[in-house]
Amino acid sequence: MAEFFLSQTGFIVLFVIFALGAIASMIARRSDSDANMLGNGFAIIGSLWGALFGGFALISANQTMNFAFTIPFSPLPALTFSVDKLSAFFILLISSVAFLASIYALDYVKHFYKKYSIGALGFFYNLFIASMLLVVTSSNAIMFLTAWELMSLTSYFLVVYDRAESKNTQAGLQYFAMMQIGTIFVAAVFVILYSFTGSTNFSEIRAAAANIPTLWQGIIFAAALLGFGMKSGIVPLHIWLPDAHPAAPSHVSALMSGVMIKTGIYMLMRVLLDFFQAPPVWWGVVILAVGAISALLGVLYALTEHNIKRLLAYHSIENIGIILLGLGSALVFSSLHMPALATVAIIASLFHTLNHAIFKSLLFLGAGSVISQTHTANIEEYGGLARTMPYTAFFFLIGSMAISALPPFNGFFSEWLTFQSLFAGILNNTNGMMLQWAFLIAGGALALTGGLALACFVKAFGVTFLARPRSTHAQHAHESGIFMQIGMGALALSALLLGVFSGAVTGVLQSVGATFFPISSAVAPALSANTSAISLQNGFAFVSGINLFLLMLIAILSTVIASAYVVYRKQRIIEGTTWDCGTPATPRMELTATGFSRTIITIFKAVLRPRLHISTTYKYGESYMPLSRSAEFSVTDIFRSYCYEPVSSFALGASAQIKKIQSGNINAYFLYTFIALIGILCITTL
Repeated sequence: MAEFFLSQTGFIVLFVIFALGAIASMIARRSDSDANMLGNGFAIIGSLWGALFGGFALISANQTMNFAFTIPFSPLPALTFSVDKLSAFFILLISSVAFLASIYALDYVKHFYKKYSIGALGFFYNLFIASMLLVVTSSNAIMFLTAWELMSLTSYFLVVYDRAESKNTQAGLQYFAMMQIGTIFVAAVFVILYSFTGSTNFSEIRAAAANIPTLWQGIIFAAALLGFGMKSGIVPLHIWLPDAHPAAPSHVSALMSGVMIKTGIYMLMRVLLDFFQAPPVWWGVVILAVGAISALLGVLYALTEHNIKRLLAYHSIENIGIILLGLGSALVFSSLHMPALATVAIIASLFHTLNHAIFKSLLFLGAGSVISQTHTANIEEYGGLARTMPYTAFFFLIGSMAISALPPFNGFFSEWLTFQSLFAGILNNTNGMMLQWAFLIAGGALALTGGLALACFVKAFGVTFLARPRSTHAQHAHESGIFMQIGMGALALSALLLGVFSGAVTGVLQSVGATFFPISSAVAPALSANTSAISLQNGFAFVSGINLFLLMLIAILSTVIASAYVVYRKQRIIEGTTWDCGTPATPRMELTATGFSRTIITIFKAVLRPRLHISTTYKYGESYMPLSRSAEFSVTDIFRSYCYEPVSSFALGASAQIKKIQSGNINAYFLYTFIALIGILCITTL
C-alpha cells in the first residue's frame, strides 16, 4: 500500500483529486449544497490522500523521492518534484489540517448560502491546498515560483470572498500587494543562485552553493529573510497578517494561519540550512533577534485586540517568532559545528511548527463557530457562551491551554525544547560572550512571551465564554453543527496526544533533522550543564509526556475526590446573592476585555502607544447636563504609523505629481519619448 502512495502515480493522483474538486465545484455552482459537498468532499479525499502520502514518506527508509513529468508537445523542460523528509513533514502537516478544516467547512459554509458563490469558494479552496503542496514539493526554481504565485493568488481570492464589507477587500488588496513585493525578493534569491550555480534545480544549487562569494551569500540571506519572512508575517513585515486572516472564512483562516505562513518557514529552512550547509554565525543571530522581537510584539498586540480573529492573527506572529528562535539556534550551532545541539534546535522548531498548526487551527475554527452564531467578532459582545455552546467552549479552552504552553498539551513540549536549545547556547562557554548574551535575551523574550500569552487567553476565553451574555446574539446562540464539532474535536484531541506522546514525535522529527545534521543516534535530548552537550538517544523529549500526563491525571482526580468530600459531607450549605450595593447584577458589571488588558498595556505604553478618547453627549448643548459619556481605548501600531503610512503617503503624493504629465497631448508624449531616447543614448556612450 505504501509503495503505491509513494509512486509517481500516487503523486499524480494527489493533485488530480484537488483539480477535480475545483472543477466540480464550479460545475455545481448553481446549487449551493451540491457545490459545498463536492468542493469540500474532494478536499477531504485529497487531504486524506496527502496525509497518507506524507506519513508514509516520513517513515520511509528512502530519504528522497524524485518525480519528473514531461509536457507533451511543449518546448518547456520537464516538471521536477522532490520529496525528502522535510517535504514529507510539511505535506503531512498541510494535509492533516486541511482534512479537518474541510470537514468543519461542510457545516460552516452554509451561512454563505444565497449570499456568495459556494462554487467559487470550493474552486479556490481546492486550488489553494494543492498550491501549498506544490510549494513544498517543487525541486526547481521555475516550478516553485509558479506554485508560490498560485498560492498567493488563490489565497487572495479567499481573503476577499466575504466582499460585502469594504475592509475585507482592502485587506485583500494589502495582502496581495505585500505578497508581490515579497515575491520580488524571493525571485531575487533564485536569480542570484542561478547566476553563480548556472542551474535552477535545487539539487544542483545545493551542490554548488558553497562556492558563492561570502558577500553574495549575505545578500541571498537578506533577500530570503525579506521574501519568505513576509509570507510568514515576521515583524516588521507582518502588517498584512492581522487584516487578511480575519477577513477570510474561518476554515480558510485556519489554513492560512496554521499552515500557509509555514511555507515561508519551510523555504527558510531549505535555503539557509539545506542549500548552505555551513552558514555564518551572524545569520543565526539575526534570526534569533527577529524571532524574539516577533514573539514579544506579536503577543503584546494580541493583548490589545478585542476582535477575536485579529487576536488570533497576532498570536500567529508570536508563534512564528518562537519557531524562528529554534531555527536561529540551529543556524548558530550549525555554524559552530555542533550537530547534536543543532539537531535539538531544529527539532524544537519543527515541533512547534506542527503544534502551532494544530492549536491555532483549532482556535480559528472555534472563533468561526462563535462568530457564525453571534454574527460579530467583537469579544466585548460575547459572554456566557459556555452554557449555550459547551462543546465549542471546551475545545476552545483546550486550544487556549495548548497555545499558552500548559502541560500536558503539545505547546508546552515544543516550547520546552526551544528553551533547552536557548539554555544550551547560554551555558556553552565556547560560543563567546556576545553569543551567550544573544541566547540569554532570546530566552528572556520567550519567557515573557509565555506569560503574556497566558494572560491573553485568560482574557479571550473568560470574556467570551464565562459570566453573562452581553448582547442579544450571545444570549440566543446555540451549538454549531456536528461537522464543525468533529473538526474542532479532532484538533483538540491531537493537541493532547501530541503532548502525551511527544517523545515519539521528537523521534520522528529527528529523522527530519538528520537530513541537515547527520548524527548516529536519536532520542531524548539530555542537557548537561557542565559540557553543554546534547546526547540523543531513543527519541524522547526532555519531559516525558506520558509520565507528566499521568501525574496530572492523578493530581486532578485527587483534587476532585477531595472537593467532592468537602462539598457532599454532612454540612449546612447556605446560598445567597452577592452583595451589589442594592442594584441588580447586570452584564455591565462584568470585567471587560479592555479592562482586563489595560494594566498590561499601560506597562508597555512606550511600545504600544495607548490612546484614550472620551466623548460626551449633552442635553440641548448645555455642558452641565451630560446625557451620556463614552470612552474609546486604543493602541497605535508603530510599524503601520511610522513605517508603512509615511511610505504610502509619499508614494500616493508622488503618483499624483507624476499623473500631471498625462496631459492627453500626443505631442507631449512624443517629447517624453524623445527625451528618454536621448538619455539612453547618453548613458550607453559613457
